[in-house]
Amino acid sequence: MGQQQDDEDREFDIKWADGAEHKEPSARARMLAARWKENPPGPVPFRGEPEGVGPRWSSWVSTAVVLGSVVAVIVLLGYVNFRAPY
Repeated sequence: MGQQQDDEDREFDIKWADGAEHKEPSARARMLAARWKENPPGPVPFRGEPEGVGPRWSSWVSTAVVLGSVVAVIVLLGYVNFRAPY
């Protein structure tokens, strides 16, 4: 009987806590708020470059390499078919 009463009290406490108008921020949120009040963080890009990675090729360079490879294969196949005896 005592266990059931404890569960009901606990359920009541959870409902009461969830329905509170003001919720206290976590310790980490309070710590960051205090730190940023004195020294706000700088802007950060949505997806910054990972450290230690060099600059990437532009999309135009990649497109040119792919199209150049396709043209080279077509020319090579055409040359092989032209040289083949009939």
